[in-house]
Amino acid sequence: MKIEVLYPEICCLFGDKANMRYFEMCLPEAEFIKTPVSEMPRFLTEDVDMVYFGSCSESNQERILNRLKGHEARINELIEKGVIFLMTGNTFEIMGKYIEKPDGEKIEGLGIFDFYAKRTIPKRYNSLFLGKFGEMEIVGYTSRFSHCYDIAEKDNFLNVTKGYGSTVDAKTEGIRRNNLFGTYLLGPFLIQNPMFTAFLMKKLGCEEPELAFKDDIVKAYEVRLAQFKTDIVFAE
Repeated sequence: MKIEVLYPEICCLFGDKANMRYFEMCLPEAEFIKTPVSEMPRFLTEDVDMVYFGSCSESNQERILNRLKGHEARINELIEKGVIFLMTGNTFEIMGKYIEKPDGEKIEGLGIFDFYAKRTIPKRYNSLFLGKFGEMEIVGYTSRFSHCYDIAEKDNFLNVTKGYGSTVDAKTEGIRRNNLFGTYLLGPFLIQNPMFTAFLMKKLGCEEPELAFKDDIVKAYEVRLAQFKTDIVFAE
């Protein structure tokens, strides 16, 4: 099993690094490739089972996008094959048609999805999040300078119960196609959502996933879930 962690030195905001640190504990036999920003992604030329992109600054988002331009066919091929892509924070925006800056300039995206993103700098949007992936309840938070528009219904990832979706008023959040999952949710997303982590492990071929520190993270998830279902402030 081969998992590529893309550019961990720049895709590391909001504690997103903890996702793969935890995944390594859950999958001690897997090979984790941590590709530095000075190198081309290995998934472009090698077979991998999963690719992880953590959140990054807007300038580094453009840097990653420029690195991947011209490789759209390969990325589409991997998505169709069922390779897992997990993209947290703003990184999934590169998969759309374009990213619009506050001054109106449009940065061409990879065009793998038909949505587009608009930056709101200097206005930052902060929100706790409660939603559903199928019957699975998902918790988290977002803190961002952008929103995504015109995501096709078939490409939505999460249904919103509370908090911001792909836009402030959207009832859905993030993108999904086959095993590509993109979400604005930040931080240790996999630790906060152990059932989704187990779901990914099954996708990777683990028939009976063994979550590291299972009792503790499941208890923390249940406490957070109960708190999020109370009447607390979710967004500002």
